[in-house]
Amino acid sequence: MVDLANLRDPVVIAAFEGWNDAAEAATGAVDHLIDEWEAELVTAIDPEDYYDYQVNRPRVGLDEDGVRHLTWPTTRIYLARPDDTGRDVLLIRGVEPNMRWRAFSRELLEIVDESNAQLVVVLGALLADSPHTRPIPVSATSSDEELTAAWSLEPSTYEGPTGITGVFADLCTTLGVPAVSIWSAIPHYIAGTPCPKASLALLSKIEALLDMAMPEGDLPELARAWQRGADELSEEDPEVAEYVQSLEEQRDTADLPEATGEAIAAEFERYLKRRNKNHGD
Repeated sequence: MVDLANLRDPVVIAAFEGWNDAAEAATGAVDHLIDEWEAELVTAIDPEDYYDYQVNRPRVGLDEDGVRHLTWPTTRIYLARPDDTGRDVLLIRGVEPNMRWRAFSRELLEIVDESNAQLVVVLGALLADSPHTRPIPVSATSSDEELTAAWSLEPSTYEGPTGITGVFADLCTTLGVPAVSIWSAIPHYIAGTPCPKASLALLSKIEALLDMAMPEGDLPELARAWQRGADELSEEDPEVAEYVQSLEEQRDTADLPEATGEAIAAEFERYLKRRNKNHGD
C-alpha cells in the first residue's frame, strides 16, 4: 500500500455509482481526474462485506492481451500528485454498497485519517426539471459551520432518503473532518446517457471552491457533443421542444434578480463606484 503519511496538503474527492450518480456525472468527473492526473491505485475495499453480488454482479472481460479476467464491484482509492496544484488528491471511486453502510464509511474514513486530509469533497448528481440549453445547475452545501461560513455555502436543508454520499459526508462531519457536498442537476428527460456537461460543471465548482486547477482534457468537447445530441432530440420531437421551452422560461424567470431593498441598495452602490471612477474621484 502507498504511504499516505507525508502528502502535500491533501484533499479527498469521492463519487459513487448508483442512486447518487444520475447520468454518471459524479463518477464521470472522478474518472476524468484519475485519467488526467494518472492517479495511482492505493487500495480497494474488500467487496465481500458490503456488496450483494446478485444486485451488483461481478463482470467478466478481456484485457489488452486478450486474457480473460473477473472484476468485482468495489470501491477503489487512488492517489494523484498533480504538479501544478501544490497539493495531493485522494480520489475515491466506487459503487454504492448494498449493506453495512456505517462500517463501509468508517473504513473509508480510516484512509482519510491516515492521509491527514483536512477536507472531503463528495460529488453527486440528481435528476431535475432543468433545461439542457442552460448551464448545468450546481449546488454546494455543508453541515460544517466553519466551512459554511468560510466559503459562503448554503447549509444543507434537505430532508428525505439519502445515499452513501450523505452517510459518508455525515460521518466525516461527526468525526471532525470538514466535508462539502457538491451536486449537479441533470435534465431528467435526457438522463439515459452519461452527461459530460454535468461532470465538467462539477469540476468547475471544485476549482472555484478550492482555488485549485482542474484539468479539462477532452471534457469540453464531449460536453459540446452531448449538447448537440440533446439539441437534435429536442428538434426532432415537438413535445420535447415545447417542454424544453417551458423549462427555459421557468429557469430564466428564476434567475432574474429580485427587486429587494438589499438588491437595489447594492446596485446603487455599484453605480456610485462607477460614477466616482468615471469622474476620477
